[in-house]
Amino acid sequence: MCLLILLMTVTMIYPFLDTFFSSLKTREEFFAFPPKFLPEKWLWHNYIAAWTDFNLPLGTFLKNTVFIYLGNIAFSVIFIGLAAYALSHLRVPFKKWVTLYFLSTLLIPPATYIVPNFLNLQSLGLTNTYWAFWLPAATNAFYLVLLKSFFDGIHKEILEAARIDGASELKSFLRIAVPLSTPIIGTLLILSFSTTWNDFYWPSIVMTEKNMYPLATGIYRYVLYPQSVIPWSIRFAILAMAMAPPILFFITFQKFIVRGLSVSGVKG
Repeated sequence: MCLLILLMTVTMIYPFLDTFFSSLKTREEFFAFPPKFLPEKWLWHNYIAAWTDFNLPLGTFLKNTVFIYLGNIAFSVIFIGLAAYALSHLRVPFKKWVTLYFLSTLLIPPATYIVPNFLNLQSLGLTNTYWAFWLPAATNAFYLVLLKSFFDGIHKEILEAARIDGASELKSFLRIAVPLSTPIIGTLLILSFSTTWNDFYWPSIVMTEKNMYPLATGIYRYVLYPQSVIPWSIRFAILAMAMAPPILFFITFQKFIVRGLSVSGVKG
C-alpha cells in the first residue's frame, strides 16, 4: 500500500518538477538526448526574460484573472448563497421541486450550453467584459448544492431566535448563516480559484481583445501556440510561474476543502 502511494505521489509530482527544472535549462540542455532531468547550470534569468524580453502582457493577464475571480466569488456567495439559504430555511413554494430542478442541471454536460450562453451574452452586449464570467458564476448549481447542504445543518432554533429579536431574513443570512458557514465558503474560494485560474476555453470564446484575456488564455494563445518565437526554456518559466499561485493557494487553504465538503454532508 505504501509503495502504491509512493508511486502515485511520484507520478503526480513529476510533471511539476519537470516543468520547473526545464525552465532553468539552456537551449542545448533542453533538447539534449538522452534528456537530463536536472540542469547543469540553473539559469534563473529565464524568469526575468519571461517578463521583459518578449512584450508579453503577463501583468495584464494576471490582473484580468484576479478581477474575474473576485467577481465570480462575490456573485457566488451573494446570489447562490441567498438562493441556498432560501431553499433551506424559508417557505419557498414547491421547494423540493425547485431543488430537484437545480440538481438535475448537474446531469447536463457543460459543453451543451456553451453556445446558448455565448449567444445570450452576445445579444446583451456583454462579450469582452467581465460580466461574461460573473453572470454564469451566479448560476452554479454545484455551489448551490454545497451551500444548501451546509445551511441545512444550521439549527433552525438559532434563526428563529434572531427573528424573535427583530432580525430580518437578510440580516439573519449575513449575521448568522454566513459567519457559521466559514468552512464551506472557504471551500468555494478554493474551487472557484482553481476553475478561474485554469479556464482557457470559455475566455477564448467570449474574449477577443488581447488586453482582456485571463492568464490561461493568454498563455495558450501567445506562449504555447506552435508559431510562437519564445524559446522553450522561457515558455516553461512562464508555465512554472503560472503553476505556483494555485499550488500555494491550495497548500494554504487545503484544510477548508476536507472540512467544508465533510461538514456540508452532516445534517444538524
